Amino acid sequence: MSDHRESSASEEDGALPDATINDERAHRLAKRAALIADGGDPYPEKTVAKHHVAELELAYASLADGESTTDIVSVAGRVMAKRGQGKIAFIVVRDPTGEIQLFCRINDMRDEDWALVRDLDLGDIVNVSGCVVRTRRGQLSIAPTSVALLAKSVRPLPEKFHGLSDKETRYRQRYVDLIMNDEVRSTFEKRSRILSAFRRHMDADGYFEVETPILQNIQGGATAKPFITHHNALNQENYLRIATELHLKRLLVGGFERVYEIGRIFRNEGMDQTHNPEFTTMEAYRAYSDLEGMKALAQGVIKAANAAVNSSERIDYQGRAIDLSGTWVSRPMAEIVSEALGSPVSLDTRVEELRAHAAAHGIEVEAEWTAGRLIAELYDEIGEPTIIDPTFVCDYPVEVSPLAKRRRDDPRLTHRFELVIAGHEYANAFSELNDPVDQAERFRRQVEEKASGDDEAMEYDADFIRALEYGMPPAGGIGIGVDRVVMLLTNSASIRDVLLFPHMRPEA
Repeated sequence: MSDHRESSASEEDGALPDATINDERAHRLAKRAALIADGGDPYPEKTVAKHHVAELELAYASLADGESTTDIVSVAGRVMAKRGQGKIAFIVVRDPTGEIQLFCRINDMRDEDWALVRDLDLGDIVNVSGCVVRTRRGQLSIAPTSVALLAKSVRPLPEKFHGLSDKETRYRQRYVDLIMNDEVRSTFEKRSRILSAFRRHMDADGYFEVETPILQNIQGGATAKPFITHHNALNQENYLRIATELHLKRLLVGGFERVYEIGRIFRNEGMDQTHNPEFTTMEAYRAYSDLEGMKALAQGVIKAANAAVNSSERIDYQGRAIDLSGTWVSRPMAEIVSEALGSPVSLDTRVEELRAHAAAHGIEVEAEWTAGRLIAELYDEIGEPTIIDPTFVCDYPVEVSPLAKRRRDDPRLTHRFELVIAGHEYANAFSELNDPVDQAERFRRQVEEKASGDDEAMEYDADFIRALEYGMPPAGGIGIGVDRVVMLLTNSASIRDVLLFPHMRPEA
């Protein structure tokens, strides 16, 4: 079916002169006013829609070309296209499940319904009732006997073929983006299925979903710069949480064996393709488990999410083939750095040599940094980007792992991994530190770093130390970046493509 659109709504707002938009809005607002003056209601309270397009397509899949039925159905949706031929009008209506054609004939309708059909604008939301037919050209349609306006659209939609193409406008006006771009709606439908798959997998594995405070009075659980707010009733400074870790581990002390939380995290940091100041994580903790248990959890939940939206464990991400099948490999951080440098390095490598490697790659370092911190920085800058298929990067230096248990064979290293896919981190996991004396000492070092100017360092959480002193069982813990998993499994280039309402600068 051809698609005719009013000339005044032929381009997106960003490309259309303001005067033209205002003329079209004025025209539509006049229609609204006229309808009200005639005793009509352009925004009625409810409708009698009983069917969705997808169920009609399924139910009438065998209806032959040119065949009609006497079955009366009713649907509600937005007018996406309209053309008229004298006493016949063709309208395309979209509901959340698909689009269907309205085959409107003057003899089938009351005069007032036909007048409404002729006066509809693109973007109007309507309810229609009528018989199901299939046109001679094979188009499943509804032949309306009644039409009701549910919401008058007074702003023109972007033109279908040019669409809402400007990224900034799409993110800012996500409501229009969802109307005009099928693939955008598909991405967010997949996001919902991915989150459901996360929960089903965790629940089936015996984990309890819990909720912990978003407003916190101590900055902890991660090294990050927080958002700061003020609690008027208590007259105290609070932070929006940068992690859920310390509260979840308190629950292990309290006797829960397996807990998880899917929730928003807030970090007052930069924005780029993979970072947004407000994002979603799943953190999970399992008593009597360890790093190997967290590897199994990461593989299980991400594979379950992939199965919910993709038909294969071999997927494409931004032109790269990613293999999610099998057991994912584990590699030490120093090994990856050595491979990237083309020269072997380890914690025993002289600090001067590591500084030279950093300088050769244009990496700025601080004078007080130790070998462990330098290797971690080299890994972040030149090692991580080389990893394509899922890899558990292990053996993190203790300097960058204040909450992870030390390795007995080398206390300079910790039982920690980050899961890296396509050059980006997707999960961070520890064999959790449960020694209150060791944890208190690491908190003290974090406090010293904060006093030296590191505003991402953690604060001393005396209550958490008190909880550990009661005894926390050995445990494995993991945090998974949900937004990044959605990016991976929907082949989305930017985190803003998988956030319904990403943070934007104010409009000029």
